[in-house]
This record gives sequence, C-alpha cells and structure tokens, in this order.
Amino acid sequence: MRTLERTRPDLSAFLRACRERLLPEEVGLPSGGRRRAPGLRREEVAALAGVGLTWYTWLEQGRDIGVSARFLDNLARVLKLDAAERRHLFLLAHERLPAEPGVTWCVLPPLVRRLMHDLPHPAFVLNLRWDVLGSNSLADEVLGLGAYPQGQRNLLWQMFTNPALHARFVPWEAQALAMLSSFRRDFARATEGTDIHELADELKRVSPEFKMGWEQHDVQPPCGGRLCLTVQGERREFEQTSLIIDESRHLRLVVYVPALQDGKGDGSGPG
Repeated sequence: MRTLERTRPDLSAFLRACRERLLPEEVGLPSGGRRRAPGLRREEVAALAGVGLTWYTWLEQGRDIGVSARFLDNLARVLKLDAAERRHLFLLAHERLPAEPGVTWCVLPPLVRRLMHDLPHPAFVLNLRWDVLGSNSLADEVLGLGAYPQGQRNLLWQMFTNPALHARFVPWEAQALAMLSSFRRDFARATEGTDIHELADELKRVSPEFKMGWEQHDVQPPCGGRLCLTVQGERREFEQTSLIIDESRHLRLVVYVPALQDGKGDGSGPG
C-alpha cells in the first residue's frame, strides 16, 4: 500500500470527471429520473467497486489514504477506463501497473506500416509475444521471415526451431540466449494463462536450448548492441534499437542499422 502525496488533487479531479461522465444505465443501474449532478453518484461507484462510501469519498477528496493495485484495477473496470486512462489512474495513485489482459495485439497500425517501409534499414514490428506483425523488404532479406505464413512469424519460435534462421546468426548460441533473456522481461508483463505462456511452454518442450536457457533465469538490459548475421553468404554486422510505438498495446519497432567499425555491443536482442 502506498499513500498519496503530490498527485492527490489530480487523482481527485480525475476520479470525479470519470464518475460524472458515466450514465447509470451504462453500468447496469436504473436511471432514477432527474439527478442534481451528472453521472454516477459516489455511493453507486463505491457499491460497484465493493468498498464503503466513506472510504471512496475520502479517496475522491484526495485524502491521505492507501490504495492497492487490486482495488485500482477494479475501480478502472467500474469506471470503464480505457488502457491509457487505466495507466493514468495507476500513475496518479503511485502504483505499479499490473499486466494488461489480452496483451497480445495482432494488428499493425497503417501509419506504422508506412513508416516501417520508408526506413532505409531492416525494420520490423513486434508485439509482446514477439510475433512479427510486419516487416520491410530489407528485414525480410536479413531474417527471411517473409517466406513464412503470418501465423508462423514469431521471432523467438523461429530463432529456436528454424535451422535456416539458426544459421544466419553468428554465433547463434550467444545471440539466441541474449534474445531469450530479453523476452523474459516481456513474459513477466503478461497475465497468467495467455498465449505468451503457451509459447514458452511449447518452446521448452521442442527446444533443449530454449529449455536450458529458460532455466538459467538470466535477464539482460533493454535492447541495444551488435548483431552478426550471415546474409546470402556475406557476414554483416548491425547495431539494433527498439522504439516503442504503442505502449498500451506493447508494440515496438525494431531497427537494424549497419554497425560502425568501432562500434561495440552485446547483442541483447530486440527487447
């Protein structure tokens, strides 16, 4: 539990605004005829959130009380907050944001697709599960993922099960294990029982190298570093970076840039 400090006025105003924009019928309550103030009453929000009226009133008044992540998640559901509003609520309350349900987003925004194809370097977009939602022709040349159906374009799966991709990375073992440790950070953000967990379980079953690396519990910093790949018989070195393009949907654009001769890196994967 954390107490509220400098954000109490903003939290109070935000909760009041969210409450006042909701109609009773939107949350399954009778309208009750004419109301003196717009939106839901405090007692209605308190009842729907499963807390006492006095406690919720203190919260909305910005009093110095403790709030839990579980309660905030429930309150976000009652107030019908979208992902951005839910994140804002948690930040105002100084709480760590829990993993989003249904985090494996599988739609690539058209503007991001245009940007990706306009880049002069290999680039692709990953979701939280490391599915490749889109790639430009240069990335297809480097990684060869364009040859596979959309449902099979998972970077982690191909890295540990596809001999053709295995042969492109030099040395494969160091770069694959670094990629796995980057994936572990995303795995920790996912809710229990999602397809991300299914992916890890299946990889542990089919890939001894993945299983061994997974059991080491190695976690590396966010991406950066140098990659070495063999492309059409030619050894090429890249420096990589990862740009967040949609934080709430966990989408990021990964770009491989030809490495400078004196550049240094650790090949930590596209996390």
